Amino acid sequence: MIRISKNITYKESRFYQYIKRHQKYAPLLFFIGGFTWDSLTLGRIDRVYDIVILCTYISLLTASIYIYNLVDGDKWKNTFFRKNEAYLPLAIQFFLGGLTSAYVIYFSRSVSLSKTASFFLILLFLLFANEFFKKRVSNKYLQFGAYFFVNFTFLSFFIPVILKKMNTEIFIISGLISLVSTFSLIILVYKNSYSTRVAMVKWKMIGLIFSIYILINTFYYFRLIPPVPLALDKGVVAHNIQIQNGNYKVSYEIDNWYIFWRDHKIDFNRTINKPVYVFTSIFAPTDLKKKIYHQWKWYNKTLDSWQNLDKIGFEITGGRDNGYRGYSYKNNVKDGMWKVEVITEEDLVLGVVDFNIKTGKSSKKTNLKVREF
Repeated sequence: MIRISKNITYKESRFYQYIKRHQKYAPLLFFIGGFTWDSLTLGRIDRVYDIVILCTYISLLTASIYIYNLVDGDKWKNTFFRKNEAYLPLAIQFFLGGLTSAYVIYFSRSVSLSKTASFFLILLFLLFANEFFKKRVSNKYLQFGAYFFVNFTFLSFFIPVILKKMNTEIFIISGLISLVSTFSLIILVYKNSYSTRVAMVKWKMIGLIFSIYILINTFYYFRLIPPVPLALDKGVVAHNIQIQNGNYKVSYEIDNWYIFWRDHKIDFNRTINKPVYVFTSIFAPTDLKKKIYHQWKWYNKTLDSWQNLDKIGFEITGGRDNGYRGYSYKNNVKDGMWKVEVITEEDLVLGVVDFNIKTGKSSKKTNLKVREF
């Protein structure tokens, strides 16, 4: 028999006995299993399955937090939730973990290590910190602070998918909706839970939520948030690009087999008077239209800084599984370090294509590959 608060006793279920026996390793196993499952099953952010899963996670997380904070009240006595009160912290942990692991999967496809890695690291921290959340789940500030963060993050890419539109105004609307929904939950719990009124100082909670709100908006202002639901699927520097029967035939040099994180060879052997091409494939949700730019930059060693050169834009329309394809090219180039930033109208960085140009009269090209996209 196990004793829960308010002197209620009930018979332990086999599942609870199993969890109790393996409580040291169970969270880690659930974490690994859940993350692996999400990695294998979550694909397109606009797919019905993905939307249903994420909406289910956020809805059940909301319900779990609400019930957990009210279940010790007298009116919940002898109810199903009171008898299973011990599982509620696990439920909160599970749904928080499910949401953060999904965010890590989606945002990892859009992250640019030079620009947006900091926000991605916060998601990773929240994902792993969730495994230690159970012991502190009774902390109201931690509960609602984590809830607001995952709620805001969810709405910031869910609303663009639904409205098929993505801009600063949509981001602001997402933040305001998350503020209203989070404070509505807090007020509802505060009014109906005596323990919450005792444990929570109102001005501290308000300050915490607005601090997180300001933090996320600061990240957005400085363009440190990956522009999910957009994602750079492919990005290569090429010697030639031809369009045949709706397919892009891209000729580029591949690197050694152990350089698995990049498709093209970073040292670009350019023949004199020949252009340099950059090909990109960008995933976007179905029917979402967006202006994308290739910002060409050259590193000036004399000034010790990157110089902005050409900014070439094109419209994309979402829906293609392998991404919307496009390219830009430049004839007048110098030797040295180059990069092409793939950016939105708001200067949010989807990704960066890096390369070093070396020009010769007849530059030798090794491992030249022609690939259709």
